[in-house]
Amino acid sequence: MAGGQGDARKVTGPVGQHIKGKCCLENEAVYRIREADSQDEEVAEFLDELHRITFFDSAPVPPFDAGYWWLAFCGAEPVAFAGLVRSTHAPNAGYLCRVGVIRRHWGRSLQLRLLRAAASRARRNGWHSIVSDTTDNVVSANNFIRAGYRLYRPKLPWGWPNTLYWLKSM
Repeated sequence: MAGGQGDARKVTGPVGQHIKGKCCLENEAVYRIREADSQDEEVAEFLDELHRITFFDSAPVPPFDAGYWWLAFCGAEPVAFAGLVRSTHAPNAGYLCRVGVIRRHWGRSLQLRLLRAAASRARRNGWHSIVSDTTDNVVSANNFIRAGYRLYRPKLPWGWPNTLYWLKSM
């Protein structure tokens, strides 16, 4: 399970609203990525809200009490998230189950930074790889490539006919 880093529990601003005095959109260095304690009720609520804002109804809300979760902050405001769980699709691997960024924070390398945080966790867990998937999302596909993932064909595909499957060796 994810270990709390403190910042994820001290979120004070509503998700998706700009916090006065914080201007992340002008300065990428202001963003912070923190592993979040998804067992904390408030953190789970922020993850749920971020999921609904970024995925709408296109993907089911995952169980936030499983695996490892990260939040990206602009000041005290969570603006992006990612989740990594043990894979049921590949042996000794993690499955990157979600990465979402609020639209007005796109283009700030947050998804790439979250992918790197998940890879770091996978290495610490001793996993040999991470697998994931994208469907009709060129921007995410390009970020997977930038983060060192390669396209692969799983023995038992789990997505849609047009889903792309990604593998990163640790």
